[in-house]
Amino acid sequence: MHGPEPVGWMLAALCGGVGAYCLRRMRGGTPGQRREAAGEAVMALGMAVMALPASAVEPPPAAVFAALFGAAAVYGLALVLFDGEHRFHHLHHTVGALAMFHMAIAMAAAPAHGAHAAPPAAPAPAAALTGALLVYFALYALLAGARLVPAPGSLRLPAGAADGGRGGGPPRAPEVAAACRLAMGMGMFAMLLTL
Repeated sequence: MHGPEPVGWMLAALCGGVGAYCLRRMRGGTPGQRREAAGEAVMALGMAVMALPASAVEPPPAAVFAALFGAAAVYGLALVLFDGEHRFHHLHHTVGALAMFHMAIAMAAAPAHGAHAAPPAAPAPAAALTGALLVYFALYALLAGARLVPAPGSLRLPAGAADGGRGGGPPRAPEVAAACRLAMGMGMFAMLLTL
């Protein structure tokens, strides 16, 4: 990532924490919920690794990210086409995977430059795609954040609702998963700003 080092560390910590929570979510729930949590864990952990400052850790080759997120985009597109129940959610994951693929390609195309040199300007089509992705993730974060604002008088959860009534395991309140998605959307926006 070409952004400031402290921002890279904060994004890596945020996305790593979300990824770890999503891995915990994979232990329970329906097969669809486990598949959803697995997709979010892959995305969040991939974002965490990509956000690590290059000055601190030697990043994997950009081709590794391109292959991983290209495959995730193809898988997500297949789910969009063949799983009508959660089509919007799968479409969002596909857009996220394509955004990560776009960032990986940009990383591979960028020549090494010194700490005081600015990265080269992106070609017009790549800049337009980056702009469209920025708008998408800004709107997604605003809408996801608005959905998390509690309605008056709804701040109390019934007994057993935090863990789905099953006891043990991580909390399953829909708000926690929604907050993770919000954090990933904001993280994606921040990472796209560095292109």
